[in-house]
Amino acid sequence: MKILDLYILRNVFLGFTAAAALLLPLFSTLDLVGELDDIGDEGYRLAQALQVVLMTMPRRAVELGPFIALLGGIAALGQLALSQELSIMRAAGISATRIGLTTLLAGALLAGALGAVDEFLASPLQQKAVQMRAYAKPDNDKDKGIWARKDGQVVRIGSLGSGRVPNHLEIFRFDERNRLQEYILAERAEIQPGGIWQLHNVHLKRWDGESESVQQLEQLPWHAILPDTPLDEVTLPPESLSARQLRGYVHFLQGTGQPAIQFEIALWQKLGVPILTLAMILFAVPFSFEPVRSGGLGSRLALGAVMGLLVYIGNEILVSLGQLFKLNALLVGVLPALVLLGMALALVRRFDRSRP
Repeated sequence: MKILDLYILRNVFLGFTAAAALLLPLFSTLDLVGELDDIGDEGYRLAQALQVVLMTMPRRAVELGPFIALLGGIAALGQLALSQELSIMRAAGISATRIGLTTLLAGALLAGALGAVDEFLASPLQQKAVQMRAYAKPDNDKDKGIWARKDGQVVRIGSLGSGRVPNHLEIFRFDERNRLQEYILAERAEIQPGGIWQLHNVHLKRWDGESESVQQLEQLPWHAILPDTPLDEVTLPPESLSARQLRGYVHFLQGTGQPAIQFEIALWQKLGVPILTLAMILFAVPFSFEPVRSGGLGSRLALGAVMGLLVYIGNEILVSLGQLFKLNALLVGVLPALVLLGMALALVRRFDRSRP
């Protein structure tokens, strides 16, 4: 049986390779078309757009993982069915469930590989691409600012200068009755060890009862309330962060009473996508065991593509609804994938029982 398992695994991985070779160039071309709209006479150039697309290809591969698993599984098992090899396996007493478990192993290996790519390659590269695009492309929204709140303090950083230096800081301090006690406006901040920021060119206002005092200071130390992570990570989209970065930022947001649902969903999706990959590879099994005639494999690949597209769109809609209505992040990120995996397992078992 080990020889047969290895044979099935080899064919399935060849199917994965073929599916990835088809899907990645297609979606990367679409990404490049989207980037072309943002190319201007200054700042963001074609060479930079090409670099951004290349740097985000690993992220695109991770996102397409379930799609690759479905189409690759259909192609591989369908080819085995077309050559009558699956029929010979069934005649030798090998059940569809047994073949399905082998393909599930292939899906688990694919999901594990994509998980490692996500954590150690796709996330760092995408973050560099986002930062490069932000600094190269003229964008009026680039300096929309970083906000944080903790222990009666609210801080806004207007922008990050060269070397990730915080510029144009505003700090608001409130008492226990939410009355403004202090307002600090600083031109820039120098980040020092121990969470201390040295503010420069400071305009300070204080209120004590009915009195108001105003000071102009060259420097003022401030104990920062932002997380112990590079500031440019705070401005990155959630999907570009690794699981480790997401855990740290979610912990910070929850500890400071700020909304964290978007980042929580992104964190749980790190587990949901591998489970969805397993479900998609199992759905390929019933596709492949039906009798295949000449030309039938292409129609099944088309049907699989439609199914994968519907699953992808449905998942995106669910994530958007989860963020809008603040649904449980675990349910939004993992439950749909678990339901599809259960349906795929049940379908394979039912197919096996219905066949002699």
